[in-house]
Amino acid sequence: MRAGDTVRFLGCSQEQIRWGSNDDPNPHLFVGDKYYVEHVHIHSNHTKVELRGVAGKFNSVCFEVVSK
Repeated sequence: MRAGDTVRFLGCSQEQIRWGSNDDPNPHLFVGDKYYVEHVHIHSNHTKVELRGVAGKFNSVCFEVVSK
């Protein structure tokens, strides 16, 4: 996953949100909808993504890449 990719939101469990102190995307995003990746933050045990037009940093495992 890289900046510029389009991703689909898969949903996010509380465990996925807590891992690495991510923000909760569930109140802001809709499962199945596509979003544009603005920034990717790679840490030693997890990766966070920031999406265009959405405040917060979210666990990358809650998304799948649909186009690069």
